[in-house]
Amino acid sequence: MDTRRLFRTFALPLATVGLLVSGCTAAGPSSGESDAPGAAGRAAPSAALKPYYGQKLDWRECGVPGFECATMKAPLDYAEPEGDSIELAVSRVKAKGPGKRLGSLLVNPGGPGGSAIGYLQAYAGIGYPAPVRARYDMVAVDPRGVARSEPVECLSGPEMDEYTQVDQTPDDAAEASRLEQAYKDFAAGCEKLSGKILPHVSTEEAARDMDIARAVLGDEKLNYVGASYGTFLGATYAELFPDRAGRLVLDGAMDPALPARELNRDQTAGFETAFKAFAADCVKQADCPLGRTSVADATARLKDFFAKLDASPVPTGEDRRLGESLATTGVIAAMYDDGAWPQLRSALAAAQDGEGAQLLAMADSYYEREADGSYANLMFANAAVNCLDLPAAFDGTDAVRAALPTFEKASPVFGRGFAWASLNCGFWPTQATGKAHAIEAKGAGPIVVVGTTRDPATPYKWAESLAGQLSSGRLLTYDGDGHTAYGRGSDCIDTAINTYLLEGEAPQDGKRC
Repeated sequence: MDTRRLFRTFALPLATVGLLVSGCTAAGPSSGESDAPGAAGRAAPSAALKPYYGQKLDWRECGVPGFECATMKAPLDYAEPEGDSIELAVSRVKAKGPGKRLGSLLVNPGGPGGSAIGYLQAYAGIGYPAPVRARYDMVAVDPRGVARSEPVECLSGPEMDEYTQVDQTPDDAAEASRLEQAYKDFAAGCEKLSGKILPHVSTEEAARDMDIARAVLGDEKLNYVGASYGTFLGATYAELFPDRAGRLVLDGAMDPALPARELNRDQTAGFETAFKAFAADCVKQADCPLGRTSVADATARLKDFFAKLDASPVPTGEDRRLGESLATTGVIAAMYDDGAWPQLRSALAAAQDGEGAQLLAMADSYYEREADGSYANLMFANAAVNCLDLPAAFDGTDAVRAALPTFEKASPVFGRGFAWASLNCGFWPTQATGKAHAIEAKGAGPIVVVGTTRDPATPYKWAESLAGQLSSGRLLTYDGDGHTAYGRGSDCIDTAINTYLLEGEAPQDGKRC
């Protein structure tokens, strides 16, 4: 298991549902425009930034029929905008009506590290409600360091295979040392292969890139739907450019006021809540592999199963065997969407019978591992952004051991693994530039913050907190399971968000569905 603060979500089947791990927060504004929070939203771009804001995109057909792609330039370092630039991939599908065109609607699936273009072309551009797609050009920008936008690279496919199998619940000093070395090797690989870009993939910089995208797309204000980590990206944009913030939907919200350790611990509790919901459903099913008595018994059985895999991994039909780390990752992947629960029951039953292929496939989906053994850069970008956005949760193994009781209290099932996974940024080669702080975004119009009550990756209380921080926040609650709410089957949620996007009428603060 590798839970390195990843919150991405796709509203897609499990095969494309990604990872999770707890949060990030940006530093204060620091570009060539203004150092005062919110002032950048009222100021014209500096002379050094004008060429970026005035660039013209050369659109071409690409990939999926009906979609266009282009390349946009942004400063590599906003503190030195006259220096090197970075190329960012952009994609869109134009509004076709009926109805008056409302401009562009940028989408981001979260992560950090999830490909916005992949999300657009596989889901949002064809799966968002038809009235929304009819009146908006649906647009995605892969954030810097992600997918098609000069991706961060760290390890080869075989190296990632080895990395994902490292024991993340060490039982002794030797195992803890091996885990620590794995984190150091991962960080060293990122520095070796992507050292130039690593200091410049923060959420603040990505938000500034979105403002350039807004300008070159010809929009006066940014309209945006961000999921999971994408909520932090959207909130950061509103903080930097409140006067340019249009209709913003932040679904599956993060809490930018929390430091890394608290974020990770909260997320640990979120997965415990999600597992209890799964277990409560499982014990009612005839095929439940965790017994049919109680949630407590199901929890004990899963912990026992993980312990057995730690001692003796099971075959999968390939060179890799299913040990505790990969099995835990497979279970975590299914917590994102209650539609994956039947698949998880089947995979757990098979693994208990000594056949680990199904659960391995779920872990591979989480890590975005391809059939040829290669990996997308999701995990690499995730670490790079998170470790830049916030100071590390822990600086060494002693600090993790001291915090284990609180993590295990938060989740008897996942606590130890989440605590040790929180150590990864402790060995990062670049210093964090961000810090935890509340985001108010004074001067922005109504911002819709969506929270799901039993969301594993972004606990509901984070949505409550962010909506309370934002001066114009409107909390929209979905009483349900899974990660995020828009487009997941709730007519109440979808209608509220569609009305906001199409008519500008935000739901009443506190509305529940």
